[in-house]
Amino acid sequence: MDFAAVLSDYARVILEFLLELYVFCILVTLRLGRARFFPLKAAGVVAVAAVAFVAAILYNLFGQTVLGRVLIYIALFAVVTVHVRLCFAIEYRTSLFCCSLAYAVQNLTYKLFLIFWGIGESFRLYDGWGNMFELYYRLIYYAFFAAIAVATYFLFIGPLTRRMENSRINYRMLIISVVVLAVTILLCSVEDIYFSRLSTQREGRFDDYNYYVLWQTGNIFSVVCCAIVILLISKTIEQNNLEREVEYLQYAIKQGKQQYEISKDTIEMINIKCHDIKYKLGELFAAEGKISSKAVDDLYKSISIYDSKVETGNELLDVLLTEKSLYCEQNKIKFSCMVEGKKLSFIESGDLYCLFGNIIDNALEAVKQLPDKDKRIINLVIKTKNDLLILQEENYFKGKLDFRDGLPVTTKEDKNYHGFGSRSIRMIARKYGGELTTFVTGDVFHLNILFSSGVQKLQNE
Repeated sequence: MDFAAVLSDYARVILEFLLELYVFCILVTLRLGRARFFPLKAAGVVAVAAVAFVAAILYNLFGQTVLGRVLIYIALFAVVTVHVRLCFAIEYRTSLFCCSLAYAVQNLTYKLFLIFWGIGESFRLYDGWGNMFELYYRLIYYAFFAAIAVATYFLFIGPLTRRMENSRINYRMLIISVVVLAVTILLCSVEDIYFSRLSTQREGRFDDYNYYVLWQTGNIFSVVCCAIVILLISKTIEQNNLEREVEYLQYAIKQGKQQYEISKDTIEMINIKCHDIKYKLGELFAAEGKISSKAVDDLYKSISIYDSKVETGNELLDVLLTEKSLYCEQNKIKFSCMVEGKKLSFIESGDLYCLFGNIIDNALEAVKQLPDKDKRIINLVIKTKNDLLILQEENYFKGKLDFRDGLPVTTKEDKNYHGFGSRSIRMIARKYGGELTTFVTGDVFHLNILFSSGVQKLQNE
């Protein structure tokens, strides 16, 4: 065994591979919760480097065989996966998921560079570099790697990791991703070994143009395989988040039904008590006759706050809107509603409560933050026009609203557990054939839902 060759393989092959893999592992795990003693566990990279030296020895001995090279890279990948699992408060399958994504992007970056580099070799662009060839090659490679790392992070790693933390990993998709990745490792090993023997002088240069075409075809195929892994991971996370949203919506609807019954009983009880109090006060004032009429009027007005009831023609909406109007009265918010509740009979009670509860709660959240009390206004209108049933809500807001996928992005710090309200509104609207649109004009937020009358008739039937 040539010790100098081992050191060369260790520095130029094994450590370089691990460095690139760790760069993408860091990008993928940026938003994950760290485990206890994270700095100490992160220092375990020293142990990984020691294992890597053993891998360099094996690479020197067996690295020119396909099986040997495949096993070495799989072993290194496994070690990094274990290290990531120790550093973060995640399960092993999540660690495997993250490292699979990191490895796919790392290999994608490397193969894209080979395609780029091979094009230059085909035109003999590097022939004049002489003794500076190695330096220029490294500078171009690292610049290319940095550029691709930044691009891939902002294009898909960042968006994926924002949704990854609370995703439940689907075993089937995980297995498919790992299998595709293993196939990619196998193909890359075959390609590296056999095409290095066919190349002349250096990697990517071939005297026979057919070899160059085959080599570039292999690189492109590897890029496609890595892209498939990334797509599978992306779809898995997207599916899991959709499942979470559906579960949340089902839970919210269930809670809405329970809340409706509680609110209904509470409001009825308050109204009964207020009626009793008014009659008893009337008898008392008539008997005493010593209290000023202004004081009597003020007292009646205070009691009447709880004796008011919104009537829409829909019992559930009557309860919900009455409850919200009382809250608005207590918090100096002007709540205006013109609602034809009978038109909404095609929506199930749980969905209806969840729909309007979210719409009004979002509006309340916005207007409560306004320093100008004259702008603490919420307008809610439900009307029919031609063949459409139109639901409109408007309210002032403070600050700036960003929109993603047609919905306002939550301004709360915890993005994982907030922002469901708007998505729930859209999911319920679409369930009944409606479509939600939201937009801003000046400092006024607008929410519109359009239902077609045909859908209403179908639901009623």
